[in-house]
Amino acid sequence: MEKKGGVVVMMFDPIYIHGKNFVTPMGGIRHSAAEPFVIDWLCHWSTLLMGRSSIFMNDVGRDMLIHASKFDVDEAQYLLPLAEDSTLLEQLLYNAAKPVVDKHVPSARTALVLATTKGNVSFLEEGRTADAQLPVLAKKMAKVLGIQTEPIIVSQACVSGLLALSVAKRLIQMGQYDDAVVLAGDTISEFVLAGFEAFQAVSRDPCRPFDKDRAGLSLGEAAACVYVSKEKGEFKILGEAAINDAHHISGPSRTGEGLVQSVLRAGKEANIDIKDIDFISAHGTATLYNDEMEAIAFNRLGLQNVPLHSLKGYFGHTLGAAGLLETIVGMMCLQFETLIPTKGFETLGVSQPLNIIQQTDYVKMTRFLKTASGFGGTNAAMIIEKTIDLA
Repeated sequence: MEKKGGVVVMMFDPIYIHGKNFVTPMGGIRHSAAEPFVIDWLCHWSTLLMGRSSIFMNDVGRDMLIHASKFDVDEAQYLLPLAEDSTLLEQLLYNAAKPVVDKHVPSARTALVLATTKGNVSFLEEGRTADAQLPVLAKKMAKVLGIQTEPIIVSQACVSGLLALSVAKRLIQMGQYDDAVVLAGDTISEFVLAGFEAFQAVSRDPCRPFDKDRAGLSLGEAAACVYVSKEKGEFKILGEAAINDAHHISGPSRTGEGLVQSVLRAGKEANIDIKDIDFISAHGTATLYNDEMEAIAFNRLGLQNVPLHSLKGYFGHTLGAAGLLETIVGMMCLQFETLIPTKGFETLGVSQPLNIIQQTDYVKMTRFLKTASGFGGTNAAMIIEKTIDLA
């Protein structure tokens, strides 16, 4: 603790992000002819630089073919094997986390923070109510990853992945754990599709974030994982915050109030001018109301000229995995000093100006802002800084 202007202020040790990995239908590569086919964060980076998307026409159930980022049988066969009765979600989570925990071996004081919106919800169709519960999934993942502590579950709509990282940070700072594995994942199911269809939020074509012709989101499947601790590492969490403005059960605030307050509080913890960031990784779902809300919020914050992208055009909306997956890509942008464009964007279609990244660019960068918003008025923001030259 320290005194500032006669007020006692609690001071916490900074938290760093170390290992990172994610798995999506974007596919993998062979690093050499002699090596096996792999799916990891580095091969995804190569695919992103080529401007490729994993959103294609897929059968997602209910006798419907829609554009989505979904694993097919050929892609799934390259995943590291788990138990024979494992679900696709469990396989994705394991494949995202295994390289991370192999490098950062869990101790008796390592937390597992699992983010997901629906988990194994498809079990409900089989009458397996108990198996569909999120603690069952979390405990299974803790066991296979060698994590001894009781897993922590974050299921807070589409901010889950980013919020899970904030939760891990705070738990370590409070001394409850020494370090943490943050794991996030979701898959497409008929249940998920039916929910978004009920809101008329699913686009029949690949999504187009912030574009005047946007017509809704594209669903996606993914899992992502990072390791965090007090030990100084590649990336530092400067500040984070989460605000629920309770505007509506599904619609975002028309003024962006929750997002504005989240960013302001993240900036206050970071102790920087929020304009002193190099780019924004926005939520950017390509729905009419989300993109408009974000545009209003960023203008209220004076961030309309900061380069901004949405990654939904590459991976689709991966629900509980989105915030963590897109945070990892943001760190890769810092690492390789590369701005990734917003796929699907052509002409600005929101009422307020934004500096949408439209082509790959290479610039010196130090920090970025990641935002997320979701149902029920949830909003989250995080500012991450590169601590060393990683290029």
